[in-house]
Order: sequence, then structure tokens, then C-alpha cells
Amino acid sequence: MLRVLKHLMVLAVVPGSLPAQTLEKRVSAQGDGTVRLSFPARPGTCGGEASGISLRHTNEEWQPDCQPRLVRVALRLSSGLVHSVRTYVGGHWLPDSSAADLGTVSPREAAFYFITLAERTGGRRLAGDPLLPSVLADSVTIWPSLVRIARRPRISREIRGRAVFWLGQAAGAAAGGALDSIATDDTGDREVRQQAIFALSQRSSDEGVPALIRIARTNADSELRKSALFWLGQTEDPRALDLFEEILK
Repeated sequence: MLRVLKHLMVLAVVPGSLPAQTLEKRVSAQGDGTVRLSFPARPGTCGGEASGISLRHTNEEWQPDCQPRLVRVALRLSSGLVHSVRTYVGGHWLPDSSAADLGTVSPREAAFYFITLAERTGGRRLAGDPLLPSVLADSVTIWPSLVRIARRPRISREIRGRAVFWLGQAAGAAAGGALDSIATDDTGDREVRQQAIFALSQRSSDEGVPALIRIARTNADSELRKSALFWLGQTEDPRALDLFEEILK
């Protein structure tokens, strides 16, 4: 399971879509087979393949040794369409004469390309997580794009769920507010809204608990109220206990 830092740093605003279109053309021009590309990882990203990637977690007495490194992504194409995304951090590519290597691109260009890829899959099945490379890209803010993806019903539920998951890792009140708005959106997909409730439960208690209490008290969907109550029960927060006592009375 991917290990992630709960407060994911975001440092700069993603620019317009032109760089993504340029990289998209370079990728799709390969037609069939494997396309490789690399870009700088955000500070503190520790290497491995997708299941072993982590973002540095420092406590008051210990800090892991995570040197600056590249994110490496292998894309599998058929007729110019991407069918799988494999993400690694660090290491090096093994020789493969059949693979096209686009070299090192800018993290902004890469982040926007993968956001665009996630948005354009529609309901099409895509192996791997197309959002993970954008999350790992250095000096790029992606959470507004994640909100957009999470709200679009034409995008597959799986990818919308991944967008909500990564929102749950983003730092700052804005990302928490975005999760709250997704969870309370009566027009949204129930499963995606439940994922947003879970993501709220992973936020700081000062941010997540009040939002969960509000959902448990006022949401019109009984299943979502139950979900909020369940995650409140895991917090052992005194405010949650007060709510349970009130309900039982």
C-alpha cells in the first residue's frame, strides 16, 4: 500500500494547458509500445516502484534519508492512446530498444500532462494511477485540478476516487474545504462522497472532526450520516463523544 505524508506540500500554481498539449503530442506520436519520461520529484520523495513510494515523514527525533531524485513513468500505448501508467522514483531505466524515451521534462509539464490524461480517460479503463505522477512532481500545485476531476461524473468513479484520495493528502484548509464541499454535494456520486468523508477523517482533528459532525447532523443521505458517524467513532475526539451522547439521549 502506498505510504504518503498526510500533509502534502504544494508550492506553485500550475500554468495553462499548452505544456501539457505539447507533451501529449510527443507521447501520442509514438503510436504503439512503451514511452518513458522522467521529471524531478518533490523534495522528500523516497524511491521505489508505485507500491513502495513514500513521502518523507519527519518526527521530532528522526528524519529519513531521501535524496533528490527523478520520478520515472512508463506509459503503454496502443494507437496513440495510453492504456497503462507505471510510476517509479529513483533508480534507472534498463535498456530497451523498443521503448521510446522522451528524456527529462519539466515537472509542471509532466503534472499537467497527467492531470489531462486522467480527465480525458472518460469511463475508459486505465491500468495504474494517472494522478500519482502529478502528485510527485516538484513545485506544482495540483489540488484545484483534483477538485475538478472529483466533481466530473463523466470521468470514471475509480479516477474520481483517486482524486479524492490525493486531496486528502494535500496541505492547507483549502483542500479540506474542497473535501467538505464534495462530501456535502447532494448532486454528487454517493461512493465518491463517501470517499471524501473518509478523507476528511484523515485530516487534522481541528479540521476533520467539525466537518464530520456537521455531516452526521445535517446530511440528507442516511448512508453518508452513518459513514460520518463511523469515522467519528475512530477519532476518540471529545466532540465526537458529545455527539454520540446527544444521539443516544
